[in-house]
Formats: sequence, structure tokens, C-alpha cells
Amino acid sequence: MDFTKTVQITGDKDKYTLSPAVKKYALLDLGFEQTKRGNYEYLGSLDTNNPFKPVARIRILINGDLNGFKMETLSGNGLRKINIFNHQRAAEFVQQYHYILDEMVDRQIFTK
Repeated sequence: MDFTKTVQITGDKDKYTLSPAVKKYALLDLGFEQTKRGNYEYLGSLDTNNPFKPVARIRILINGDLNGFKMETLSGNGLRKINIFNHQRAAEFVQQYHYILDEMVDRQIFTK
């Protein structure tokens, strides 16, 4: 999967685009960690019942130049992609997914 400017998760009606106003310190404030390759990675739980051993996660990887990103929803162990919009706990996962991404839109990481 290549870094792109715009990503749409399978099942989601919204597309997210990397904001031109994104700042490195804002990424760190929101829980992104810098990887060994200089990219910024966010790995968040979508499971409100057990956030420490989640059933579903969201993973966002923004390149070090802040001009492209990848986003996917994964199983709890992070080994396979899942569609949270078709999951038996979809309502809970989608609500948490939108909460996380709305906060990132407010902080000018993404635009819808």
C-alpha cells in the first residue's frame, strides 16, 4: 500500500485527505509515534469494552515529509484487515472510529 493524499476505508462514506496545515507536534499530541524510518504511526483501539485487548484497531501511518498517508482498520492483533462497517459490533466500532478521526480533523491533521 502506497502513501496517498486521500484515503477511504471500505464501507465508509467519508474520504479523508491529509491537511496541508498538518504539523509534526500536532501528530505527537494526538498519540502518533515516530518510527525508525521517520514516519508517524497511530495505532488506536476501536473497542470501548476492552481498549487494552481490542477486537478492532485503526492504524494510520503518515510519511515523514507529511505529504502522504495510509489508513486501515485491523483485527486486535493487527495481522489482518477487517471491515468494521460489517462487523457484529459495527455500531460501537464505527462510533469510536468517527470520534478519533473527527478529533484529527479538528486538529487539522485531515480534512473530510
